[in-house]
Amino acid sequence: MIDRMNCSAFSDRLRKADWEVRPVAIDVARCLVEAHHYARGASNTRTYLHGLFPKGSFWDQDCVGIAWWIPPTRSAAEATYPENWQGVLALSRLVIAPGLPKNACTFLLARSVKLIPARKWPCLVTYADQWRGHEGTIYKASNWTYEGLTDPQPTYTVDGVMKARKAGASTRTHQEMIDLGAQFEGRYAKHKFTMKRGTFKKNS
Repeated sequence: MIDRMNCSAFSDRLRKADWEVRPVAIDVARCLVEAHHYARGASNTRTYLHGLFPKGSFWDQDCVGIAWWIPPTRSAAEATYPENWQGVLALSRLVIAPGLPKNACTFLLARSVKLIPARKWPCLVTYADQWRGHEGTIYKASNWTYEGLTDPQPTYTVDGVMKARKAGASTRTHQEMIDLGAQFEGRYAKHKFTMKRGTFKKNS
């Protein structure tokens, strides 16, 4: 495996020729999320899961960033792209290990988007969480379209880890969340961004 401390690919600015983005195993991606993302967790499923690797690496353990894509809820998809809600895919987690060049995140995101077929997924959506003070700088720099703020929603954590209210097809009430041992952090909106990649036939 690559010695990150001695790898010449690590510098003040990421050199595109030294890096690549490719699919990565879910267990490796989950470790990165748990270590470096404020949510400390992610979905049990994925539609696409792309990792950032120094070029020439053959080991998933050399992954230093991930882009995790899943379909949003139906209501969120319909609100985002009503003409074809089944063609909406959400960027659920975007994580870069500490110490990487500032442009590593935009490089990973751009390469990940290119790996997703536009005909099947004509609309991509992502959010920047006000609870953590995020403004979506990465998405603005990557030419995503700003759609404004979502309605504020309750935010809960358990031992510092975000806890979703969704449980299968149902949504837990506030009391049910408290009974689970969750802490109510407040109601927060998110900045919403989309990338619409053309008008295509609806998915069958």
